[in-house]
Amino acid sequence: MARSSTLRDWIEALPEEGRYTFTRPDVDAVTDASAKTVKMTLRRLKRSGAIVAPRQDFFVVVPREYRAAGCPPASWFVDDLMRYLGRRYYVGLLSAAALHGAGHQQPMAFQVMVESVERSIQAGRARIDFHVSSVFDGAATQLIQTETGAMRVATPETTAFDLVRFPAASGYWSNIATVLSELAEQLDPEALAASAARVARTDVQRLGWLLDFVDQPDLADALAPTIAGKRLRPTPLTGGRESAGAPLDPRWHVLVNDDVEPDL
Repeated sequence: MARSSTLRDWIEALPEEGRYTFTRPDVDAVTDASAKTVKMTLRRLKRSGAIVAPRQDFFVVVPREYRAAGCPPASWFVDDLMRYLGRRYYVGLLSAAALHGAGHQQPMAFQVMVESVERSIQAGRARIDFHVSSVFDGAATQLIQTETGAMRVATPETTAFDLVRFPAASGYWSNIATVLSELAEQLDPEALAASAARVARTDVQRLGWLLDFVDQPDLADALAPTIAGKRLRPTPLTGGRESAGAPLDPRWHVLVNDDVEPDL
């Protein structure tokens, strides 16, 4: 930062360099202003809506077109944020499905998968919900370009299994069935079968049943060999819900104890 420039000038010029995030260590590296002056400048910028702090000492520059919303979309800064926090992540569930073209119902929050608990973020109207995956390692992901760089996103196959593994966060079974029907054209049968190895057998049963239900026999047939010859216990579609008397699907051994009405 030139000596004639102020900290405010430096921050406001960041978007011209394609940057929309900065940290307190970044600030300390570019200014010799006192800690009191820096704190006051940052406070004024936050008060004016020019910046927002999703986490302590991590700041996002808010372009004027997003001042009313209080924050640009989470996709603009999630990768920088997770790098700052030192956390592995990938965008998942309905957020990933939407990025793959299955955007029938946009999630209220930007959904991110992590290895351990991370509290949700609310920055203006942008909300990030974190979901802990017990099978995070080995999840197939890909880099998707964003307006400001790139972020790591679940592949369509990882997304399909995560939707089944987190039904509440995915809008429950009717919505999951709708999303799967839209996601189907992006699913590769071989990759889907390979993904089955890293999840619970019950997840394979539920996803297989849903793929049959939404008339995707090729994808269902790709999953079937992954559990062929294995002992399949009757698995309720909705865990924790009464399943006595529920019809049992003979192929997947899923007890259909819930109503599924996709919007197809």
